[in-house]
Amino acid sequence: MKKVGVISLGCAKNLVDTEKLLYKLKEGGAFLVSDPEDADVLVINTCGFIEPAKRESIESILEFAENKKVIVMGCLVQRYKEELSKEIPEVTAYFGTESWDQVVEFLNLKVTNQERRILTTPKSYAYLKIAEGCNRLCSFCAIPSIRGRHRSSPLESILSEAKDLVSQGVKELCIVSQDTTYYGRDLYGKDYFLKLLEELEKIQGLEWIRIMYMYPSEISDSLIDYIKNSKKVLPYFDMPLQHVSNKVLKSMRRGYTKEYILELLQKIHSHLPNAIVRTTFIVGYPEEGEKEFMELLDFVKEGYIHWLGAFIYYQEEGTHAYALGDPIPKKEKRERLKALLKAQKDVWKSKKKEFLGKEVKVLIDGYDKDTNLVPIGRTYMQAPEVDSVVYIDSERYLKPGDMVLGKVTRIKGYDFVVRVE
Repeated sequence: MKKVGVISLGCAKNLVDTEKLLYKLKEGGAFLVSDPEDADVLVINTCGFIEPAKRESIESILEFAENKKVIVMGCLVQRYKEELSKEIPEVTAYFGTESWDQVVEFLNLKVTNQERRILTTPKSYAYLKIAEGCNRLCSFCAIPSIRGRHRSSPLESILSEAKDLVSQGVKELCIVSQDTTYYGRDLYGKDYFLKLLEELEKIQGLEWIRIMYMYPSEISDSLIDYIKNSKKVLPYFDMPLQHVSNKVLKSMRRGYTKEYILELLQKIHSHLPNAIVRTTFIVGYPEEGEKEFMELLDFVKEGYIHWLGAFIYYQEEGTHAYALGDPIPKKEKRERLKALLKAQKDVWKSKKKEFLGKEVKVLIDGYDKDTNLVPIGRTYMQAPEVDSVVYIDSERYLKPGDMVLGKVTRIKGYDFVVRVE
């Protein structure tokens, strides 16, 4: 049996692809190993979104390519296959995105038609990818050129996969795609996202449904009302705003204004006082002068956002914004990023007081890495991997997948300490 190792880089959507590959490799007859050093063949599923992700992918390839049979697949290859083949000829083979069967065939393994996954996440949660690609033409983003146009997965196949995941003990499904709220329009000719949510809620054993990657202009009143009345869909709004300056938003081709953002946030918080909002911002975009950055900084200080991810702008080939150049020095970008994150940290210091003493439901994900003794989990307010965690203070034996009630006794940085009797 071939000993095959797999390295997954990039986002949760890429991780789903890796989990599909792992299942197909195992069903095909491969012996999967977790340590790359133990592998006869190493498959690296790459990311090619922005410069740091590309750099990480290339460094991983170079680390193993000279001394091991390495196969590279994914977004970086989809975007730069010809260049990679010339620059790193040591790689055994290159494959683009969604190339699981080709990889299996290349390794002379048996190809299975079953679309299942071997989960690499804790047993408590899994990602559920409902579509591929994106129809939007945001000026800074190369994803449409890498992943293609939006392609919704059929409702039946999504539900089948979801039921399979829940049967394995998964309690929380995190819905992901490049543009989650666009689901179904290409396949059914109309917005089918609420229908998908309705069907997912019927799955017995599924406790939480978390929606990730909501495009701001697609968050409708009906979606907000649905979340408000749902027993399983969490009041957690992950929506990448990218900026708030109208000048920058227009250049970014986002399709909404600052006024729309403010109205949307007011609507969310008025309908759902317990709603949690996560977003991402880009600093150092070519059209972002000092005035536009200060507008963004002041917006963050207003405290609309609970969780904030931010990154500096990178000029990417093949994007509409590439022609704008990259006029803002890296040092200035880093200083703006630092100031933005500092402002959000100050916001959190005031926000966290409202959670102290409250009773919360916690989903147990596992145990702390240092001692492997303290249970760690999350509330509805925390998405896996990108937000903070909950440390459980309890004498009870708790295992991944357990749902427990407890009281927030302390907040250390961004993390909660919850007492469970």
